Amino acid sequence: MKNYSRQREAILNVLRSTDTHPTASRIYEMVQQSLPNISLGTVYRNLSALSKSGEILSLDVGDGFEHFDGDISSHAHLHCRSCGCITDMPLKGELIFSAVQEYGFSPDTLSCVVYGICKDCNQN
Repeated sequence: MKNYSRQREAILNVLRSTDTHPTASRIYEMVQQSLPNISLGTVYRNLSALSKSGEILSLDVGDGFEHFDGDISSHAHLHCRSCGCITDMPLKGELIFSAVQEYGFSPDTLSCVVYGICKDCNQN
């Protein structure tokens, strides 16, 4: 991990220990439990750096908030338009990368969000 700091480590630990795809504000609240003096600006700066370095994923699911994911493996996200939950879904990213290369495209990142209604909301 480049530019190691206690703050960056705490942010990474929070993201790698949850599958809820939190916003920066929620990450700030969670990190404050272990680092009460951390600032929201520090969280934003570290999230930006971690995202740019590829250590975390930044997600835009169209709800007006940037969400973050500590799982950087190839996977898709399911976004429920009713309750707002974001769920990971396994994805054969290497198949997609191979397919786009047939078009002469050189991929470096894969982002896939499927929108709809989750199982829990469908049952209600």
